[in-house]
Amino acid sequence: MSTASPLKPAIEGWFTLHPERPALLGTRCAGCGSFFFPKETLYCRNPQCTSREFSEVELSRTGKVWSFTTNHYAPPAPYISPEPFKPYTIAAVELDKEKMVVLGQMVDGLSAADLKAGMEVELVLEPLYQEDGEDVVTWKWKPLPTP
Repeated sequence: MSTASPLKPAIEGWFTLHPERPALLGTRCAGCGSFFFPKETLYCRNPQCTSREFSEVELSRTGKVWSFTTNHYAPPAPYISPEPFKPYTIAAVELDKEKMVVLGQMVDGLSAADLKAGMEVELVLEPLYQEDGEDVVTWKWKPLPTP
């Protein structure tokens, strides 16, 4: 990842751009404490709650792989993928604190054969594609070293 210029996010406002400690940006309901990603701003999705007040929060940077697969097809517009398209591994990760599941790509070079349910991972930034010679970054999941 290039450090010569500021990082350009693939989706503005969905994650922080701290190269060493990135975090997803979600919201927490003031009424019931439920967490949401992407951010909720209109109403609480918890059917037991009627609150419409939310605070922005950085979500857990670590979690456990809940499920995973390999994506073999280029995503449709408006999503952008590198040309030529190369299959990539995606994982549903249960965040440590919030206990919610967030989908994301695994770091480049990992296949579904490298993963197992329950594996501990952390959030990192990696380039998704290039635009005007600049890396456009997104969050990805990287396995934590096993003790």
